[in-house]
Amino acid sequence: MPLNCPSLILASRSPRRRELLAQLGVVVSVIPADIDETPAPAETPWDYVERIARQKAAAVPPRAGSCVLAADTAVVVDGDILGKPANLDAGRQMLRRLSGRVHQVFTAVALQSPHELRVICTETRVAFRPLGEAECERYLASDEPWDKAGAYAIQGLGGAFVERIDGSYSSVVGLPLCETLALLRRAGIPSALDDPAGDA
Repeated sequence: MPLNCPSLILASRSPRRRELLAQLGVVVSVIPADIDETPAPAETPWDYVERIARQKAAAVPPRAGSCVLAADTAVVVDGDILGKPANLDAGRQMLRRLSGRVHQVFTAVALQSPHELRVICTETRVAFRPLGEAECERYLASDEPWDKAGAYAIQGLGGAFVERIDGSYSSVVGLPLCETLALLRRAGIPSALDDPAGDA
């Protein structure tokens, strides 16, 4: 049964997540969460993204009659979480590690309603073709990699590095639409796919 929670706060600065929610026809207000996103010792990538999503949702107090949606995405290779590159050398090292290999992208989504907190997590496998040094340098000279986990954007020029994916494309962008829609429906938040009369 829907929890009758019609308005949504997005606890994220990510324009990609806002755009993906707009694809669903969901209207949001944005209140970014400010938390420490440092991985804990021995924390698995799955546990890490779930914890960060939960903490982001908890960091934004819901308004009356509202829900808070938060998410976190991690690019993982050899068990290491690749964050956003701090500088040119870090971006270069990330692309070299991803080149010609399959890596994992974990995205967790947390929805805090007045009644409950629900969290889902997805895993997508992404295969990169071998990358040339010169094209990596040209890519790093663009504005695209610098606010992206793993130093690439699958929805932009970085998509040309991707040979195939196994899992959710939108999750790699930053928000798994299928799973997010299920959370929103449970909370009674309407989307463009929902009947105004209340039938999914």
